Amino acid sequence: MEFIWLVPVGFIAGAFGTLVGAGGGFIAMPFLLVFYKDSPPEVLTAVSLAMICGNSVSGSIAYAKMKRINYRAGLLFALAAVPGSIIGAVVVDYIPRREFDIFFGIIMLLVSVYLILKPGKVRESHDGAGNKFNLWISTASSFFVGLLSSLLGIGGGIIHVPVMIYLLGFPVHLATATSHFVLAIMTFSATVFHICTGNLTGRYQMVLALIVGVIAGAQLGAWASNKIGGKGIIKGLAIALLLAAARILWLAFN
Repeated sequence: MEFIWLVPVGFIAGAFGTLVGAGGGFIAMPFLLVFYKDSPPEVLTAVSLAMICGNSVSGSIAYAKMKRINYRAGLLFALAAVPGSIIGAVVVDYIPRREFDIFFGIIMLLVSVYLILKPGKVRESHDGAGNKFNLWISTASSFFVGLLSSLLGIGGGIIHVPVMIYLLGFPVHLATATSHFVLAIMTFSATVFHICTGNLTGRYQMVLALIVGVIAGAQLGAWASNKIGGKGIIKGLAIALLLAAARILWLAFN
């Protein structure tokens, strides 16, 4: 029975997460928190990361066939984000958690509302080969994204995609595809870590059900991105930010 209802959750998370380049954890985690409230947070986080890994690998394969991924940028972003995520995991116990979550939850909420009301001008190119970007700004922003991802417990794509579009000047479709590639690298290493520490022990059926769903959903999301313009994807990303902000604020006040 568990397998049956987790597959559609994974499918929805995979489709929408791939479309906006954000992994889909912002959809799956609320379900896991509600239906597995007795499970330790680190276990649910490990399950979500394993699901995002399957989603981002499947989505990256689809985007690679479309030639949308900037591999040079993706590898650079991953190399900068991983140290940031490690530092975030180390310092998280030294930061006033509730106040920090409330502050950034409100910031994310405001950003999401702004993107819905004023998505601004965005580049629509689908070519993943030749986008130029500032090396230093890219490295610093990716490090910061990795840091925030650990501190807030969310996938980095939900923050990285807006940074790539509005700060680094990436076309929307290139940003979402490259973000997915970065997520594949980051979440694979994180999933291996959680397997080694035993956080996924006894949870492999959950992971398998979610991955079955996200593999199919990711292909649908990549296909749908061809049909939706840049501003439509921006609004989808804004909804993802809104959901993530709501989850962070709910946890902060409960």
